[in-house]
Amino acid sequence: MGRGRLEAFSDAVIAIILTIMVLELKSPHGHEWSSLQPLIPVIFAYVLSFLYVAIYWNNHHHMMHTVQHVDGRILWANLHLMFWLSLIPATTAWMGESHFATAPTILYGAVLLACSLAYMVLTFAIRAEHGPDSQLAKALGSDWKGNASNVLYVTGVIASFFAPLIGVAIYLGTAGLWLIPDRRIARQLQKTEKV
Repeated sequence: MGRGRLEAFSDAVIAIILTIMVLELKSPHGHEWSSLQPLIPVIFAYVLSFLYVAIYWNNHHHMMHTVQHVDGRILWANLHLMFWLSLIPATTAWMGESHFATAPTILYGAVLLACSLAYMVLTFAIRAEHGPDSQLAKALGSDWKGNASNVLYVTGVIASFFAPLIGVAIYLGTAGLWLIPDRRIARQLQKTEKV
C-alpha cells in the first residue's frame, strides 16, 4: 500500500487537533487590555502546544518522504502516534486554565513523552519494513535528538513535581531542539536524489 492515505489521514487528524485547541481559547471578560492578563497562561499553553503539534506535523511530513510503502505495523504505529497527539488539546487546556499547577503540568509532560515514544515506535516500524539500509535508517542513525528529547521530557515531568514552571521551561527548551525540521532526513533525501 502506498503512503498517500496514511499522510492524508494524519494531516486530517492534526488539523482537527489544532482546531480543537483554538476552540478551547475563550475571549476575555471585559473590554480593557487588562482583561487579557488572566488568559496569559492559557495563551502561552496554546502557543507551546501549537508549536509541538506543528513540529510533529513537519517532521512527520519529512519522514513520510522516506517511506515507499506501508504495512499494517506502520499503520498501527501511526495511529498510536495520532492517539497521543489527540490528547494534547485536553492537557493544554487543563494546564493553561490551572495556571501551570503541578498535576496538569506533570500530565502535559507525560503526554509529550508518550508522543515522543510513539513517534519513535513509528520510526522503528518504518525501519523494520524498509530495512537497515533504508533512507530513514541512514538519516536517523542512533537518533540522538529523539533520545535526548525523551530524557528532557522525563526531567521536565520530575521537575514539575517540585516546580511546575521549571518543567514548562524544559518542555519549551525541548521544543527548541525541533523547531527546524529534521535536517538528517532532508540531507539523506538529497543524497538519494543525486545518485
